[in-house]
Amino acid sequence: MIQQRIEEKLQHAFTPQHLAVVNESYMHNVPEGSESHFKVVIVTTDFAGQRLLARHRAVNTALAQELANDIHALAIHTYTPDEWLAQQENAPTSPNCKGGFHLG
Repeated sequence: MIQQRIEEKLQHAFTPQHLAVVNESYMHNVPEGSESHFKVVIVTTDFAGQRLLARHRAVNTALAQELANDIHALAIHTYTPDEWLAQQENAPTSPNCKGGFHLG
């Protein structure tokens, strides 16, 4: 449900040429079926001339409600179509969970 909402909001905000929203919650110490950790790969001409920080802010703005209420972690990979081709249409792989932060 959250993944679908993320996809819909990003489609509406950016009209991307490519969009991948991956639920990576299974890689973390959360209950089975959780939707708390996501990776977003978005390719759009909207990012032309924008620095990385501006791109990430735009994604964060589009997902403000989800970030405030539902999402614990969001990996964001933003590209223009030319950058995406230069990446060979491949985003970085997310690292495995290290177990989180423990006080001790």
